[in-house]
Amino acid sequence: MAVTATTPTTLLDEVYARLPERMDIARRRLGRPLTLSEKILFNHVADPEGAEMERGRSYTELKPDRVAMQDATAQMALLQFMTAGLAQVAVPTTVHCDHLIQAHVNARTDLAAAKEANKEVYDFLRSVAAKYCIGFWQPGSGIIHQVVLEQYAFPGGMLIGTDSHTPNAGGMAMVAVGVGGADAVDVMVGDTFGLRWPKLIGIRLTGALSGWAAPKDIILKVAERLTVRGGTGAIVEY
Repeated sequence: MAVTATTPTTLLDEVYARLPERMDIARRRLGRPLTLSEKILFNHVADPEGAEMERGRSYTELKPDRVAMQDATAQMALLQFMTAGLAQVAVPTTVHCDHLIQAHVNARTDLAAAKEANKEVYDFLRSVAAKYCIGFWQPGSGIIHQVVLEQYAFPGGMLIGTDSHTPNAGGMAMVAVGVGGADAVDVMVGDTFGLRWPKLIGIRLTGALSGWAAPKDIILKVAERLTVRGGTGAIVEY
């Protein structure tokens, strides 16, 4: 599948086409309705009939739709991918050059400084991306988690990214997981992504927002109460 600046409709068609059959299998196996995140996860399991789905305990192999990498972590991941001997990546993949840009003076000055200091890295990433059909977002083209949300996220999809802000794509009703470079390489070569079946934390909101409060303020407050430990290994559904 060709990599483009947006999510190709062929990818969406493939994901949505298998959804009804997958949901029938999941409901039969679980004997209950599924939450949104469970529907998305089950639609991406490698073995629908054999995958274990005990929340917080079972390890399951999944097949994500996309991979996104930032410039700092992409370097080693791409070096590892090159040893696989493949002509191109197995799933749509993108590299985003944003992390090596340091804020010191202003946007124009800092971008120019980053391009000069990291020229060898950027040239390497650009050339590897071109060779293996990987989308390349050059320095100054945007922050990875926002570009992913605007260009690649879609409801019901699954993405892994080598950036801690990858779950930002969840705002588009997508399961998006931050991973290390080794996990990204596994998916790029066509292998599965192993994950402990997530716990679910359900949030039911009542009332109405007031003043200058925004939905993100609620999300941040929930995250504060959960703490990192409380939210690790879980998907929060509102």
